[in-house]
Amino acid sequence: MATTPVYLELGSKKVFACSLDWPGWCRSGRSEDDALEALAAYAARYAPVAAAAGARFPKAPAPEVVDRVPGSASTDFGVPGSAAPADTRPLTAAQAGRLAAIVEASWAALAEVAAGAPASLRKGPRGGGRDRDAVVEHVATAEFAYARKLGVRHKESKDPDAVAALRADLLAALRAARRGEPAHEKGWLPRYAARRIAWHAIDHAWEIEDRSEP
Repeated sequence: MATTPVYLELGSKKVFACSLDWPGWCRSGRSEDDALEALAAYAARYAPVAAAAGARFPKAPAPEVVDRVPGSASTDFGVPGSAAPADTRPLTAAQAGRLAAIVEASWAALAEVAAGAPASLRKGPRGGGRDRDAVVEHVATAEFAYARKLGVRHKESKDPDAVAALRADLLAALRAARRGEPAHEKGWLPRYAARRIAWHAIDHAWEIEDRSEP
């Protein structure tokens, strides 16, 4: 069984367990053990994303906690909002390309799931929840804000061509990343940016899958 390093983001109500090497493989729980259990449970669902990126995901990965970082209101809201100390490591061209490939695969996973899902998704216990097209639009809209954290600025738009152009520039920024530091003062570390962008797309792809069931 292969171990894979993860860090824990500790909020007051939730804990996120996030893989350092596999962008987007992040899950939360009420406690450290719950978060780690959820992360392990979702390994099989994450594996196809890694495969689509041309990366060899372990058959039976065993999460190993290598760091703990303070969370924030974002953590408790349900978003992995803290980078890890290891995210400050420089990147080689191969490592940066791998980050970009996994982010691109996460978008492809969302598109594939959405293409096979019904337009109306099953509602939550209180009748809430976006329908399929609104979920996809929400992911794209968020990326216009995420992009600015990498120094990529596009005017927000719902036009598919505009979203495609934004994503092409996001991937170019990730591929070009070499230093483990933000593009600007309030920006994101490249490794964290890839993790956050991939997580958001994958998390909503899984939401669509789960809410497509009767």
